Amino acid sequence: MFRLFMAALITLLAVRTYEETGVALARANGSLRTAEATITELTSHTESGRSGGGQDGGSGDWFVHTEYVIALRVDGELKTVGGVPGRAASGLREGQQVAAGMWRGRIVEIDGRDMWPGWHPGAWDITLFVLYPLVMGYLIALAVAGAARLAHLGGRGRLERHDRFGPWMLGFLVGVAAILALLVWAAFGNRAAFWPLVPVGAGTAAALARLGVVVRQARSERDE
Repeated sequence: MFRLFMAALITLLAVRTYEETGVALARANGSLRTAEATITELTSHTESGRSGGGQDGGSGDWFVHTEYVIALRVDGELKTVGGVPGRAASGLREGQQVAAGMWRGRIVEIDGRDMWPGWHPGAWDITLFVLYPLVMGYLIALAVAGAARLAHLGGRGRLERHDRFGPWMLGFLVGVAAILALLVWAAFGNRAAFWPLVPVGAGTAAALARLGVVVRQARSERDE
């Protein structure tokens, strides 16, 4: 059950990473497909309240947050875009003719306005954010186990579980450091669409490099 759960998480993370990276690349190289569209429906949902009091006992700041759901008819097909912030939907109205920028059939832009939510703390993304360290550690463990197995089959020595733990731990710590670096980078407004690949890649590289040292040490001890 655990392996099935991890396989589902890895698949979901891979799909989301592919989507975000694909949209970012399409915007960067101008390959979004543009089509004439008509706004058929424009609905809004508004939430308001206070942001919560602080340590001083205050009641917090009053906030009003509005999101829109936009339905468009593109090439005779009805498409819907949800979670559109108020600033992006400002000035749009039902019956308006617009230019829709699409990626893989999904609405990404309307008249040059960004409609793609990207990575956001909602729906499945929040689950991926919270469980990402677990997924990262699992993928690094798979890479270490696979490399150790190949080393054994290649006659370079057999590694026990305790021999693999050190390289895995190093890789996991490097991955955690990469996550922290990405959080600091994002705090300055820099958000990489392919961010899940960075900690996994850095952690796996460090783990495999350390594993190579362990394999050489084990082979040297065997030869002696």
